[in-house]
Amino acid sequence: MKNGKISQFVVPAGVVGIILLLVVPLPAALLDVLIAVNIVGATLVLLTTMFMKKPLDFAVFPSLVLVMTLFRLGLSVASTRLVLRDGYAGEVINAFGHFVVGGSIIIGLVIFFILVVIQFVVITNGAGRAAEVGARFTLDAMPGKQMAIDADLNAGAIDDAEARRRRAEVAAEADFYGAMDGSSKFVKGDAIAGVITTVINLLGGFVIGMVQLGMTAGESIERFSLLTVGDGLVTQIPALLMAVATGLVVTRATADADMGTAATAQLTQSRTALMIAGAASVVMALIPGIPKIPFLVVGGALLLLAQRVRTQQAQEAAAAEQAEEAGALQPAAETPEMLIEQMRVHALEILLAPDLVDLVGGSADQDLLGRVRALRRKTALEMGFVLPPVRTRDSVDLPPSTYAVRLSGVEVARGTAPRGRMLALGEGLGNLPGATVVEPVFGLPGKWIPAELRHSAELAGATVVDRVSVLITHLSSVASSHADRLLGREDVRVLVEGLKQSNPSVVEELVPAVLSLGEVQRVLQGLLREQVPILDLPRIFEALTLRAKVSTDAEGLVEAARGAVSDVIVDRNREDGALRVITLEPATEQLLLESLRAGDQGTQLALPPERVEALLGGLSRRVQEAEEAGRQAVLVTAPAVRPALRRLTALSVPRLPVLSYAEVTGVSLTIETVGVVGAEPAIAA
Repeated sequence: MKNGKISQFVVPAGVVGIILLLVVPLPAALLDVLIAVNIVGATLVLLTTMFMKKPLDFAVFPSLVLVMTLFRLGLSVASTRLVLRDGYAGEVINAFGHFVVGGSIIIGLVIFFILVVIQFVVITNGAGRAAEVGARFTLDAMPGKQMAIDADLNAGAIDDAEARRRRAEVAAEADFYGAMDGSSKFVKGDAIAGVITTVINLLGGFVIGMVQLGMTAGESIERFSLLTVGDGLVTQIPALLMAVATGLVVTRATADADMGTAATAQLTQSRTALMIAGAASVVMALIPGIPKIPFLVVGGALLLLAQRVRTQQAQEAAAAEQAEEAGALQPAAETPEMLIEQMRVHALEILLAPDLVDLVGGSADQDLLGRVRALRRKTALEMGFVLPPVRTRDSVDLPPSTYAVRLSGVEVARGTAPRGRMLALGEGLGNLPGATVVEPVFGLPGKWIPAELRHSAELAGATVVDRVSVLITHLSSVASSHADRLLGREDVRVLVEGLKQSNPSVVEELVPAVLSLGEVQRVLQGLLREQVPILDLPRIFEALTLRAKVSTDAEGLVEAARGAVSDVIVDRNREDGALRVITLEPATEQLLLESLRAGDQGTQLALPPERVEALLGGLSRRVQEAEEAGRQAVLVTAPAVRPALRRLTALSVPRLPVLSYAEVTGVSLTIETVGVVGAEPAIAA
């Protein structure tokens, strides 16, 4: 039988043997062996706790505490049976009763009760409280740890396998500390049982010696009391070792080294502390009446250790400096993997000037990386797709206080976020210091003011925004306006596979039976291009399936998908239950219908330049009037014209949504007309 097969039966066989100890008399020689196993086993457990790096490395400890406690109780019953029956319980107990305590019952009892006090009052109570607090804090921290794992997974910092491993580790940690909270009660109960057993043995031995064996009171006490004390000592010493091991486990924080290495490194990390402690020991030796040699020896040892630490730190600093110089002189080896990583173009990237690096790793609400993870989660919940991981790095090519956003390696946005300042927007900026700037997303005037003037700016009626919020808002605007470019083929595959788990028939009927994955990607990109969420994939896929059986024209597929989620489109553009619309003059709409021309990129409007200018100018004025009134307006037109008109308005009025009559009439709501626009050019006076 292999070692693995044997080891799985060791503990069950041992537990059965412990049960037999409670009912079957043992010979004294076998009891000596089991007592030695008990003491050495407790020592082994204590040493194991010292060499573990984190509590989960010894996850079996709570169960082991219970088994060892049961083992000690079984030995206590077996030794009590031998002491009271034969007046002899083996050489180990006899040695502890005579040699260890010098044959004195008083000394033995004092030592025994001191051990009990140390274990019960000091170690066991402290370990039990630490286990209770550790279990409570671990359970309270579980949601935060799970959220951190989910955030890292969403940010692309870890993969699914690593996320599952971390979640399992968090769950195992909670189970471990919960088990330790219970196992600490075993240690406490073991101490109480040891005291009660010793008292019973003392009284029982005294009575048996006088009544059954005809001894005098002195003879009975001398014979049985020493054996009882020896029995108590051989039981309490392993119990004390297990109590200390329990305390070490519940107070051990996760570290990269074992306890001895970590303690030595941390106690000798401060040369100043060693020198002060050594000097204090030498000064204490000068006090009259104090023995000089012990304090001088200890003080001298600490001072020598401080000098050695100083030399070692100087050598490490010199070695680090030499390594840095050597690294600067010798170019790093450029492996193919490193070159490939440098060549890789990231979908979304933030570049920071060197003086803006402090934005990374700040407080929880001011950490750029944490806010980016929150943005990715927000985008996924609102738009239905996950932003690619955002790479953040510094760049010496940027001017001070400047950041840039790159899309597929091309800079698409740039802004400033001066260190130590906040952006004040709105009214009441005249009395604030600094030059007037334009907020990059909404085009509002503002000023970068010192952070200490935030309260004054708010009292003046301004809205004050921190640097990270400015950058995240800018990044969110870039991601929203380029959402179609950020949706890759692999992202679409993940969405399709996810939908297939809940709606397999919808996916199988469309992909790849009617449309390829690339064609589905084009449709979803068309929806995102106009800020239409793709959360409701089942309805979108059903509409695409019906449309694709008639035509696979990309423009028609996008319009069919929009029709399926028209209620979502309208809901995103209405305010206070009403949809405020801009319409076209009937003659203008008829003109647009007649000017439609089919092209490779979809339908186009073949209009004279003066009419295009008049149409876009009128739309721009109506949108500006609506925004000044605090309203959001949309343009509503005929379904056939909508795609071409949207492509035309995107050039000068990109923030104006364009809806079709079919999308609006399919939803129950209140419609409020805020303007009518024509394409007739203005006649010069």
